[in-house]
Amino acid sequence: MGQYSGASQPQQSHHHPKALVEGHTQPLLPRQGVDKRVILVCSLASSLFNPLTQLTGMRAESPAGAFHRAQPPRPQMYNKMWHQTQEALGALLDKEPQKMVEPQRNQVFIFQTLATFYIKYVQIFRNLENVYDQIVHPQKRILIRKVLDGVMGRILELKNEMVELELTEFHYFDDILQDLKLAPQQLDIPIPKYFLKEKLEVIKGREKILAQILADSGIDTSEMKFPVKSMPFDQAVKLIQIAERARQGRLRALFMKQIYLQEYRAKQSKTLGKKVTDAWAAALCIQKVWRRFHQCKKTEKLREEEMIFLGMNPPPLFNEVSATVIQAEKVDRLRNEVQMKHEEDYREALVTIKNDLKLIEGLDIKENLQDQIRHWFIECRNLTGTFPDYPDIEEGGSAIIFSNKTVQQVIEDIIANQEEEEKNEKKKKKKKEKQPKKTKRQKKGTKEKNKEEDEKWKMSPSLFLPAMKEGCNAYKEIWMNKDESWNFSQDFDPELIKEEKRKELESEIRVQVDELMRQELKNLKLAVDREREHPAKVGKKKKKKGKKGKKKEKKTKKDKDLTADRTIESLYKELVEEGLLIQALKVNLSDYIGSAAVHEKAPLVKSLLLAGPSGVGKKMLVHAICTETGANLFNLSSSNIAGKYPGKNGLQMMLHAVFKVARQLQPSVVWIEDTEKTFYKKVPNAEKTNEPKRLKRHLLQILKLLKPDDRILIVGTTRRPFDAELQPFCRVYQKIILVPRPDYASRYVLWKQIIERNGGVLTSALNVSCLAKVTDGFTQGHIVKVVKAVLTDQRIRRQIHKPLTAVEFITAITSMDPVYKEEEESFKNWYAKTPLGKKRALAITGGSTEKAKDKGKRKEKKEKRAKKKK
Repeated sequence: MGQYSGASQPQQSHHHPKALVEGHTQPLLPRQGVDKRVILVCSLASSLFNPLTQLTGMRAESPAGAFHRAQPPRPQMYNKMWHQTQEALGALLDKEPQKMVEPQRNQVFIFQTLATFYIKYVQIFRNLENVYDQIVHPQKRILIRKVLDGVMGRILELKNEMVELELTEFHYFDDILQDLKLAPQQLDIPIPKYFLKEKLEVIKGREKILAQILADSGIDTSEMKFPVKSMPFDQAVKLIQIAERARQGRLRALFMKQIYLQEYRAKQSKTLGKKVTDAWAAALCIQKVWRRFHQCKKTEKLREEEMIFLGMNPPPLFNEVSATVIQAEKVDRLRNEVQMKHEEDYREALVTIKNDLKLIEGLDIKENLQDQIRHWFIECRNLTGTFPDYPDIEEGGSAIIFSNKTVQQVIEDIIANQEEEEKNEKKKKKKKEKQPKKTKRQKKGTKEKNKEEDEKWKMSPSLFLPAMKEGCNAYKEIWMNKDESWNFSQDFDPELIKEEKRKELESEIRVQVDELMRQELKNLKLAVDREREHPAKVGKKKKKKGKKGKKKEKKTKKDKDLTADRTIESLYKELVEEGLLIQALKVNLSDYIGSAAVHEKAPLVKSLLLAGPSGVGKKMLVHAICTETGANLFNLSSSNIAGKYPGKNGLQMMLHAVFKVARQLQPSVVWIEDTEKTFYKKVPNAEKTNEPKRLKRHLLQILKLLKPDDRILIVGTTRRPFDAELQPFCRVYQKIILVPRPDYASRYVLWKQIIERNGGVLTSALNVSCLAKVTDGFTQGHIVKVVKAVLTDQRIRRQIHKPLTAVEFITAITSMDPVYKEEEESFKNWYAKTPLGKKRALAITGGSTEKAKDKGKRKEKKEKRAKKKK
């Protein structure tokens, strides 16, 4: 693959292919004789190297189109996108239950259906996330957010189903992507921007507090990175003198060299003798040299233009930030400001409109409710002969009876319920009399049927489909055919707020009305029926409540708060000073190559293990998770907690403080580096003093105490998982992911990006493809070390005169050991022993997980019998 340099090159507007690649705003006519296929190739080349396409994964567009896109957008554009996405989601929600109702046996068909739904939901998620970020209307944003959380949760559910079906964390969707005519980039799940936007101020405040604590305790990392060495004045003068004398010596040497060359030429001319020079011959010689030089430059330029035209090299000024991108960033900032302003106006309107409704309609609502309840009293008295029992406050009061119903409908329901109860009692009596006893054959038949049904695959019920359907119904009722021609600025809709606040106001007034009507009902009963309440019943209820209270007290005794007398701020400060709460590095997931509502219902993952050889980016992934989600990072590695909080009580206090702060300031990530040390088979003598197995017993207890509401993730990283005991290791970590070393394509991108980040300039002299091929077996960490070792400050300055070559990097990497095949196989063999690896191996061989469980139970029984005999 051809190499290219990021330096700017002279532009030639007359050359048609280059003009097309650069994407001029004016349409250019092709030269005579140029085939239409050439123009097509040009447009493809421009799409390959358009920075906007690489960022968004969408089709390329010209700078003019990008400029118009960067202008403040019209509401119709994103409204249209929202309507199209909602239609696609509605169609998908209609199709999904139809295909998932019938149980299936064909595993390939099941995976294809799951994968197609997964890919379609990902497309919907990408569109909804974009719409939520761009739309300014506050009430629309609330509904979109609700649907977005539902789609996000459904994606996680489908991913979990595919993992359970194929028994692997990695899936291949090539055929399905081809059928749906989608690019692989469109399968990437973007991290929602609102994750950080909504709690940006909280994260900034937390970072300031953390920096202040580190500065006060003298552990400030920013100052430790660049230490300044003091130097005496005399030594500094000597260094300056040495540098100046060296400069003068170099100049003197150049001057003497020029004099020597002049004398040498004069001597040569004397020895050869005086010859008459032919002016025409000299001119021809000069012409030849100049024409050859000019032709070489011209061919180089044409070759480079051809490479740009074919898409092998990027266009000039490719790496520079264009004016369109700058304009788009400005528009994003303006849009964020408008969103904030509209949300503030919406919050103020919620209060003011509610107060206005209370003043204007409050008395009317109260009178209507009282009339409605009185009418119910009278009708029930006429039908049943007695006054009804008024519902308690805990049950919801009169709202249960009159929820979207008239008085007549309520009375009809009461009569229907009485009739149904009588019928059900009669049916139960008849069934008890007619129930025949089942024979052994019938029991066997039912067991066989149950086994057959178990063998068939069924989709597990979803917790997010109802929320998505509810969101789609709300969209159809309110926004689908709504006329918004009056609301060009996309501010809040006051009529919708009035509808919402009327319901709230009604529920608030209903509580007051219920108290009045309860008293009125008592008076009516005393006056008409002469009924009195029995105090014994009330006493019994109170006693029951007392028992419940005792049960709650017993539960609270189990969970003791060891730091009840301390504030979160003091615990936070203590953990920072002890080095247990550390500052996460600013690393994005894009550099490596949740929402609370989703977290509560999604498939719960409390712990995650990243296993792989050193240098593949496990630590970087942990920091990237914290950066993208704004999570706190707690370091409970065995090397970090060694000598801190000694003894059993000290360890309990440390874990209690860590998880108390993690719950209060969630989301949080608890990181255990080199986690195999916590589960050592045999502790080495050198590490016995550090007590690496301190956390082994407590980790399982901590995982059991974590609730679905707790957004806490325990992440372990290991480079030697085979040194740990397998069973407790796999019990603690629910998800195990092997991080592989980079392939050729990843290495090619890595070399380019890391060289450019460290100040290197890519030229045609540097063969990146050769570097990527030669460094097969080396990890990302090796590449970073090599680049930093080669690109010193002095070497960066000399790039203008001496460009970088591949030999410089190859000589530096020869001193490092790559990841050998034996090490990779040891990781694969270890992964095959994990629960998911065992299940996959059994599925490949044709066995089942149930057989494996039966074998395991038989072995255990045999071992127990052998022990008893002994």
